[in-house]
Amino acid sequence: MKKTVVIDVVGLSYSLIGEHTPFLKQWFASKHQATIDPMLPAVTTAVQSTYVTGKWPSETGIVGNGWYDHTASEVQFWKQSNKLVSGEKIWERARKIDPNFTVSKMFWWYNMYSTADFSATPRPQYPSDGMKLADCYTQPGDLRDRLQKELGTFPLFQFWGPATTIASSRWIADASMLVDKWHNPTLTLIYLPHLDYCLQKVGQEANKNAKDLREIDDVCRDLIEHYEKQGAEVIILSEYGITNVSKPIHLNRILREAGMIRYREERGLELFDAGASPAFSVADHQIAHVYINDPKVYNQVRAILEKTPGIELILDKEQQKQYHINHERSGDFVVMADADSWFTYYYWLDDARAPDFARLVAIHQKPGYDPAEMFMDQTNPFIKLKAGYKLARKKLGFRYLMNIISLDATLVKGSHGRVGTAPEYHPVFVSSQNVGKRLSPTAVYDSIWEIMSAEVLAS
Repeated sequence: MKKTVVIDVVGLSYSLIGEHTPFLKQWFASKHQATIDPMLPAVTTAVQSTYVTGKWPSETGIVGNGWYDHTASEVQFWKQSNKLVSGEKIWERARKIDPNFTVSKMFWWYNMYSTADFSATPRPQYPSDGMKLADCYTQPGDLRDRLQKELGTFPLFQFWGPATTIASSRWIADASMLVDKWHNPTLTLIYLPHLDYCLQKVGQEANKNAKDLREIDDVCRDLIEHYEKQGAEVIILSEYGITNVSKPIHLNRILREAGMIRYREERGLELFDAGASPAFSVADHQIAHVYINDPKVYNQVRAILEKTPGIELILDKEQQKQYHINHERSGDFVVMADADSWFTYYYWLDDARAPDFARLVAIHQKPGYDPAEMFMDQTNPFIKLKAGYKLARKKLGFRYLMNIISLDATLVKGSHGRVGTAPEYHPVFVSSQNVGKRLSPTAVYDSIWEIMSAEVLAS
């Protein structure tokens, strides 16, 4: 099998390639370029799972970055067990042909308990005193210690949140090259998230993203030069492009006003109770799954969705088959926002009664995706002083609550998740091999396989 490296530059579209990405512009020009049709939902975990299995979300079960677990009666986001993903992985297929085949899976999602030989993924430590410490999880376990000895602790708080910088993507790239040096895997999958977060903050404007584009360009240059020196086949791809948005849709607030949302009051704050709610939505960028616990409100919920401004597409279970998203985990309805809109998870009507986790970076507690976690509360003129004080408490070993996140959804300027975007914002596929000009999401698997197995096919 051909030594192959797949670099996932999240959020990258051809619209961003230009003066601020000199290396990628030149490298792309020397390769074959294709676009990938956006998948529903065009979100990280669903798309990555399709790329490595060649199966749609209806088959992999990954219908979004999170969903409602009917048995646990809980909304669960950003789970990490690879056992959630149904379907044979591309490296498992390769091992049947070549028993010596190995794979390094660097920060691609569902990276715990997978069959990958070498893997790393974000995984904080949560001591019993309530603190949250930066760390990562690896397979084998001692790989974490070797990597952090060389590179320092994985910069978790620069991976996501208001302090996001290129440091996390740089760490991932450097770690990938170290694993390559130590183990020489046949296939390496690398996830570079930096551009994704910047585009969600400021939108699809190259000038506002000039610094971030140059930084990710530099990281890609170092990776590509490293692997090409070894004769490896390098593929650059992305999961989706990001487009400008300006209108958040607070679907759970709309459902609450119709009497669909239940919550418990704790210390004067409102804690969402999914299992008791007749109906509710799970927001995931420009896609939302609407779950119905009480069949009697089904038609009422459909009528509400049909009247909600900003919703472009409403899919019941039968209609979901057309988009390959029908699964027991998908909502009774899957709704897609129009081009200028996206869904929040907000369910409270008064910010003073918002749950405490709303003002935190708390991706596992929130019943939906929250891009506002990248912004500090701009209504507080002393918010940076507050953040500094909280950080000082952390460094001194005291308990702290980093409750500095904004509740203003209008700050978010870029989003993704929908289909029907213009081709210049579609995800990319670039390699030395001609795979055609346009790929379906499932054909990405086939293209990687053909490139990786070219030597086997030739023999």
